Amino acid sequence: MEKTRTESFDAAVLAVVPSLRAYAISLCGNGDKADDLVQETLLRAFANRDSFQLGTNMNAWLFTIQRNHFKSAYRKRRREVEDSEGRYAETLKSQPEQHGQIEFKEFQEALGQLPADQREALILVGASGFTYTEVAMICDCPEGTVKSRINRARTRLAELLGIDSAEEFGPDAETRAVLNQ
Repeated sequence: MEKTRTESFDAAVLAVVPSLRAYAISLCGNGDKADDLVQETLLRAFANRDSFQLGTNMNAWLFTIQRNHFKSAYRKRRREVEDSEGRYAETLKSQPEQHGQIEFKEFQEALGQLPADQREALILVGASGFTYTEVAMICDCPEGTVKSRINRARTRLAELLGIDSAEEFGPDAETRAVLNQ
């Protein structure tokens, strides 16, 4: 009785399973994960049996499928956090957005009330990341003048926003209490 192409393919694939499992264990370092990898390899092989050319190297074809799937799964897992019990998710907290939007609008309004030279110096140092020396060159003034403008701008912003200390930046006391639980 002559074997059909499907029977030949099935027999050739099944003959390679022990080698696939050994290779999977070397990749995964864990028997259960290796079994899952072999199973996925076999599923992909049978789903794509039409792309295999009889007479070519079955081992190489299957090992390539397995290696490629392992690498793809590894890249995906690298971006994920394993948290089956939800412990990590419980630690994630975010501040309500509406407070930040209101505070940002208040900040913009206060910033608009500063004299232009103070606002410019503060934005160049605080938002753009320039050094005092670089801001002095940009504004064509001495570095001491830049430092003075920035100090006055910070002091005036704190007055306009009703801030007495650095601890008052960010969420209010109630929101901080919730986030620190």
